[in-house]
Formats: sequence, structure tokens, C-alpha cells
Amino acid sequence: MARKHPRHGPYDDIDREEETPAIVEPCWLCSRPTGKTIVWHHPVPKSRGGRDVVPMHPICQQTLITNFTNSELQRHGMDVEALLATPAIRKFVDWVAGKDPDFTAPLARKQR
Repeated sequence: MARKHPRHGPYDDIDREEETPAIVEPCWLCSRPTGKTIVWHHPVPKSRGGRDVVPMHPICQQTLITNFTNSELQRHGMDVEALLATPAIRKFVDWVAGKDPDFTAPLARKQR
């Protein structure tokens, strides 16, 4: 009976070329390069008919979720400039601009 897995890979002795680095996607909200963790965010929530996804940092996505309801996100749609016009979002983006791409921090919840 044949083995499921060979003892050695089929091409173990061949020198493999270095893998080319993947293209780094910029964050949709803050425009910084994304780190190891990329969240594919729906700018228009799926519950509101959104289909498009954009790459974001987890902290940037949490900031949007904290500051906007689904109805507000639906109204803004794919217009990132309208979101950045909000003082809380502008303050956050200015603050996070100098941080590492994999930076995370707990966020305060918006009181409604």
C-alpha cells in the first residue's frame, strides 16, 4: 500500500527562489500600509446592501464601528473624505498616523 505522504517532499533538494513580498495594501481610512492583520471591511454594511470590501487595520475598523451606526455608514457609502470630515475620525487618524501598522489599543465606546 502506498503512503499518503512521502518521507521527503518531491523537490526538497532544489534551491527555491526567495518569495517576492506581497503587495502591501494601504488602509482605506488612514492610508497607512497594512500590517500582518488585514480586516476586509464593508464600508456600506452588508445588512444595508453593501457588497464592496476595503482593506483596513483592525483599530481603524473598530473606530468606525464605535463612532457610526449602520445607517450613518450607509449614508456615507464609499466616501472616505466624508468620514474624515467628522472631528472624532480626523482626530483618530491624526493620532494613529505615526503608529506602527500592527499597533492596537483599546478604544473607548461612544456614549449614545
